[in-house]
Amino acid sequence: MKTVIWDQASEAQREEILTRPAISSKLDIAGIVTNIVERIRNEKDAALLEFTAKLDHVTDGKLKLSAEEISEKAARVPQDLKDAISHAYKNIAKFHEAQKRQPVTVHTQNGITCELHTHAIENVGLYVPGGSAPLVSTVLMLGVPAQIAGCSKVVLCSPPPVADEIVYAASLCGITEIYNIGGAQAIAAMAYGTETVSKVDKIFGPGNAFVTEAKKQISKDNRGASIDMPAGPSEVLVIADAGANPSFVAADLMSQAEHGPDSQVILVTDSSELAQQVNAALDRQLEILPRREIAAKALSSSRAIVCAGMDEACRISNRYAPEHLILQVENGRALLPKLKNAGSIFIGAWTPEAVGDYASGTNHTLPTYGYAKTYSSLGLADFERRYTVQELTRDALADLENTIVKMTDAEGLMAHQRAVTIRLGHFEDAK
Repeated sequence: MKTVIWDQASEAQREEILTRPAISSKLDIAGIVTNIVERIRNEKDAALLEFTAKLDHVTDGKLKLSAEEISEKAARVPQDLKDAISHAYKNIAKFHEAQKRQPVTVHTQNGITCELHTHAIENVGLYVPGGSAPLVSTVLMLGVPAQIAGCSKVVLCSPPPVADEIVYAASLCGITEIYNIGGAQAIAAMAYGTETVSKVDKIFGPGNAFVTEAKKQISKDNRGASIDMPAGPSEVLVIADAGANPSFVAADLMSQAEHGPDSQVILVTDSSELAQQVNAALDRQLEILPRREIAAKALSSSRAIVCAGMDEACRISNRYAPEHLILQVENGRALLPKLKNAGSIFIGAWTPEAVGDYASGTNHTLPTYGYAKTYSSLGLADFERRYTVQELTRDALADLENTIVKMTDAEGLMAHQRAVTIRLGHFEDAK
């Protein structure tokens, strides 16, 4: 990691220091995805089966897992892994169960009752990456809140063959509609529906550049579906003081760097000595990491920033708005009031980012690429929608009449005004 001194950098240099690596590709990803999306929208199963054969090399035409296959796959998962998944499930469920909201009832004035209610989004789609590293944790992070919210239909797609542990985790979440479909074609199938795949109203889950582009495209089409949040490469920012353990800090940075070559990790510290120690620890840990080539590429575009103190460190973090923010400082909780923009915050030497990824209970689906300034971590509310209710007495309407008349006069909306005055006998239908 390159070390930079924040106070010695110009404003333009600071902007460059905090710039994420560009998401680049020699492929025309948007064009490729547009073709997939349009064909599946128009041709349904015919196009879906063609893309599944071409891209996932599945030619038997079998997309949906049967109840028997689900049972068999779940049964094959080793008991120790089942126990681990169940442990994580319980913690995640407990945290999301606590997010349930009660209806709100407010009497804004005599005779006026205003209410806020929530109900589950009826049909949701979950995308779970598979391949060499099937993300069983993602099943729990998406499936548990869908289950607690009470979504009527939950559809899960994962690249074929769907891993046994993904199926087991899905079963814990009560998911029975599981498809052997990956990539942009899975997103399009869930967004528009086919003869085989159920159409959903909202799609959740991470994926590669093709999945991300497909989610972007279908979310802009009123015939498609909404999505959870914009997504980019994984990232972490660690704020550490001179007393932090450099090996711990390096391990946290490395845990994100191994995600992919376009991941970014940033250290912000008030100690030049710690920055040097962390870089040395990174070199040692990189040597024994199975995904060291990927991590090394990510580290090459990452930074160690030496700043004047913790107040400045917080300002830098807020400006960057990291997906994951780790506080390896003395009394990290005291910094919380100064930290506004982060997807999830991890406090103290004994709270690695990995616990949030798997089993502490919080959700690991988080805004990346600076979106933490305006988006939140995934939670129960993302699987629900709110609606308001109001009820007035005649006296309450009469009390509001003058207010509404004045405001509708100003806006020139006479039909709105007459919807009030006709009820109170101050305007009659034309003869």
